[in-house]
Amino acid sequence: MKILSIIGARPQFIKAAVVSLAIEGHNSSVTSRLSLVTEIIVHTGQHYDQNMTHIFFEELEISRPRYHLRIGSGTHGAQTGRMLEAIEQVLLKERPDWVLVYGDTNSTLAGALAAAKLHIPVAHVEAGLRSFNRHMPEEVNRVLTDHASELLFAPSETAVSHLYREGVAEHRIHLVGDVMHDAARYYGARAEAKSGILQEMGLRTKDYILGTVHRADNTDDPARLWAIFKGLMHVSDEMPVVVPLHPRTRAALERDGLLEQVSKRIKLIEPVGYLDMLMLEKKARLIATDSGGVQKEAFYFRVPCVVLREETEWIELAESGFSVLAGADSSAIACALDTMKSSGSVRDVSLYGGGHTAQEIIAILKTAQATRT
Repeated sequence: MKILSIIGARPQFIKAAVVSLAIEGHNSSVTSRLSLVTEIIVHTGQHYDQNMTHIFFEELEISRPRYHLRIGSGTHGAQTGRMLEAIEQVLLKERPDWVLVYGDTNSTLAGALAAAKLHIPVAHVEAGLRSFNRHMPEEVNRVLTDHASELLFAPSETAVSHLYREGVAEHRIHLVGDVMHDAARYYGARAEAKSGILQEMGLRTKDYILGTVHRADNTDDPARLWAIFKGLMHVSDEMPVVVPLHPRTRAALERDGLLEQVSKRIKLIEPVGYLDMLMLEKKARLIATDSGGVQKEAFYFRVPCVVLREETEWIELAESGFSVLAGADSSAIACALDTMKSSGSVRDVSLYGGGHTAQEIIAILKTAQATRT
C-alpha cells in the first residue's frame, strides 16, 4: 500500500511524524513484502522558513520530504490554487493508494481536492473539528476537507457528533483519538532528556507563564494585539511571562510601535525548536495561546490554559474547564490568568484516546485498502 502524506505547516510535520513512526513499526513487524506500507511525504512549502523546517525534521527524526513544492505565501486563493496544480502533478506521477492530509491548512484542502478530483481516496486526520466561525479560513478548510474525504479520523466524541450532524456516512467516520497525544507522549520524553531551554533562560519549573500569539485575527488588528499583550503584562510583575515570538507577531508589534514597550515587561524570545517548545509547555505554570495545537499540548501536560480567542475547535476542553476562552480582552485575559494561577493543576481526564492513534490509523487504512482491492 502506498500512502502519500501532504504537509505544509509545522504542526503537520509533528502529526505526520508519529504516523511515519507507526508505518516504520508496522513494516518492521510484517513478514511479507506485500504487507509493507510505503509513504511518500510531500511538503507544500506553506511554512517555508528553512531554518525552522530543518530543525523540525531533525528533531522529529523522520525522513525529509521526497517532494518540496516551495509554494510559499500568498492570498488564500492564490496559495491554494498553486498547491492544487503542483500536488496534482505529484499525484499523477505517484498514483498512491491513499492521500493522507492533516488538520485545517490550505495545504490540507489543496491535497484533498487534488486527490478527490483524480478519484484517489483521501483520509483526513483531525476530522470533525468545528469552531463554528466561518470567518476563520481554517474552518472552511476543515469542512470542505471532511466532505471530500473517504476516511475521517476523528480525535474526539465531539468531532464525531459534528460529522453525524452534517450527514457524513457512519462507515466513513472512525474515532481514533488524537495523534498529538502520541506526539506529546513520545517527544515529551525526548524533550526531558535533550532540552536545556529552562536552564539557558534561567526559568524555574512552574514559575513562569508561556504565551504564544500568531493568528492573523490577533496580529493584524492593532486593538486586539495590544489588548492581548496588555493582558499578559498584567501578570508579568508577579511571574515571568515568556513569549516565543512568531515572525508575524514581531512584525505587527513593530508596525504598531509596541515592541520596545512590550519587551520591557515580557521576555520575548526567538521561535524555538519543537523539543524546546514542549519543555517550555510542560514546565510552565500557565499557558496563554491562540494556537489549537498548544491548547491540546497544555492539556496533555496538565497545564491550565487561557485561550486568546473567542471560540475554539477543541470545544470539549473549554466545556470541561481545562481551558478558558478569554478572547482579545485585556481584562478577561488578566482575570483568567490570575484565577488559574491560583487554582490547582488540571485533573487527570482522558478526552482524546490513549496515545496510540497513529497505529490505529495505519490499521484502518490497511483494512480499507484490502476491501478496495
